[in-house]
Amino acid sequence: MKAILKLVAQRIALGLLLLLAVSVVIFAGTQILPGDVAQSILGQSATPQALENLRRELGLNDPAYIRYFRWLAGIVQGDLGTALSNGQDIATQLGKRLGNTLFLAGVAAIVSVPLAILLGLLAVRYRNRWPDKLISAVTLASISLPEFFIGYLLIYFVAVQLGWFTSVSTVYEGMTIGQRLNAVALPAATLTLVVLAHMMRMTRAAILNVMQSAYIETAELKGISAFDIIRKHAFPNAIAPIVNVVMLNLAYLVVGVVVVEVVFVYPGMGQYLVDHVAKRDVPVVQACGLIFAAVYISLNIIADVVAIISNPRLRHPK
Repeated sequence: MKAILKLVAQRIALGLLLLLAVSVVIFAGTQILPGDVAQSILGQSATPQALENLRRELGLNDPAYIRYFRWLAGIVQGDLGTALSNGQDIATQLGKRLGNTLFLAGVAAIVSVPLAILLGLLAVRYRNRWPDKLISAVTLASISLPEFFIGYLLIYFVAVQLGWFTSVSTVYEGMTIGQRLNAVALPAATLTLVVLAHMMRMTRAAILNVMQSAYIETAELKGISAFDIIRKHAFPNAIAPIVNVVMLNLAYLVVGVVVVEVVFVYPGMGQYLVDHVAKRDVPVVQACGLIFAAVYISLNIIADVVAIISNPRLRHPK
């Protein structure tokens, strides 16, 4: 137990160090962007004196390292800053948007994860037969299509031609869970098709790798059915790589929703980020980038912890 806690503590410490390094990259990246924040706020007709006053007010004349540590100190205290474009508190606005993004990602995850594992098991059970070939062909086609193209296809055929769901995914306070599910049906389906293929193929590969072990051959010689061998022997020993793949795709569901949210005009973090990138609202871009990085790193830490717990060899590397 002590060894597990030590490894978990090490993973968390490395995650925090990585997040600190990412914060430096995010801040530096936003500072080297072309253009002038004060100019974009006041417009082209602003006088030099007005520009200088606004730069002084925003602290843009201070050295970069001072601005970074000031920003980092605010982040540690829970203050994400104020949006330059509208003067609103970023943390308050992101709280609403983050909830919408997590709801969309959660719906897609609830559908895609069990379905991917089930299809992976079926592909292994009927390896090199028509179910395996059909599943592999469909998932390969799904991987080959970009998210926005899948989204537009669903909008045209499902929303426009069939009229089953709306093409604009609008959610607001007071909606029932049924109304929310109806609103996010198409973006959730898009995300599901994107991540399902990768998870299924990696699940199939992980189980097939375990199926080559000697104890699997022993189980076959004992006369155990193929499904029971996969369910009782192969799948439990393939959990660690499967969990890693699942967590990476869950991270993508949260971090990679930007394109999908823009396509369906969904009021999540991705849409919020794109809107303020167009306005060159640097504090909002920095806050969104840091939150996306924190979610991605956290899910990877969870994947490492689950892999350590499920695989004794990782707990005793020597």
